Amino acid sequence: MTRIDDKFAALKADGKKAFVSYIMAGDPDYETSLEIVKGLPGAGVDIIELGVPFTDPMADGPTIQLAGQRSLAAGMTLQKTLDLATEFRKGDDITPIVLMGYYNPIFSRGVDNFLNDAKAAGIDGLIVVDLPPEEDSELCIPAQKAGLNFIRLATPTTDDARLPKVLTNTSGFVYYVSITGITGAASAEAGDVGPEVARIKSHTDLPVIVGFGIKTPERSEAIAKVADGSVVGSAIVDLIAAGKSTDEVLAFVRGLAEGAHRA
Repeated sequence: MTRIDDKFAALKADGKKAFVSYIMAGDPDYETSLEIVKGLPGAGVDIIELGVPFTDPMADGPTIQLAGQRSLAAGMTLQKTLDLATEFRKGDDITPIVLMGYYNPIFSRGVDNFLNDAKAAGIDGLIVVDLPPEEDSELCIPAQKAGLNFIRLATPTTDDARLPKVLTNTSGFVYYVSITGITGAASAEAGDVGPEVARIKSHTDLPVIVGFGIKTPERSEAIAKVADGSVVGSAIVDLIAAGKSTDEVLAFVRGLAEGAHRA
């Protein structure tokens, strides 16, 4: 059992849906992002997705791309991302952290070294968007053996022929991308998402969390009603980009979390 498994078990016992928030590590700088991340659990966040900045983020829209650029310009690295998680863990040993990013920085570090360091830093799961199931031997299977959940993305184009392959070796939860395209694009619609979530759940017992296109508490609630929870990233990162204070960012997050928890 990982912290992710424990969190979903606790939420289920309470009859609540999950709220997951995404933050780019090091945006706009290390100290500010650490302050925000430390405040997320108190704002109602159940699971933290911590973005690892990368120079070629092909799946991300302008908002997350620019966040990565700001982070890299401020000197953020994979090591500093792990340092941030380590610092967070000094005050919180319960809230799950999922690293989200691309394979290149992990490959450059060496898979075994990375997994050892991630585990030591208190990381609970990985979302690596450019490693398909056909490459499970690269990172997915070693990560599972190291005690980390490997979380896979399913999309509107993941048909019934492909879905079992996507779900193989997936653990923790399934991240359903509610719209076709890049992050921060069109709004997610519960009427479209509900049948897709049901289809995925017919193939797995894992929780299905929905992200992309969720920008308001109302939308967070609507999506969580038809899934096991909602994920918000770009809308939060937009506030950070606008220079909002940590308190303002966390107040916005709290509203999104309350929406998901009402579902």
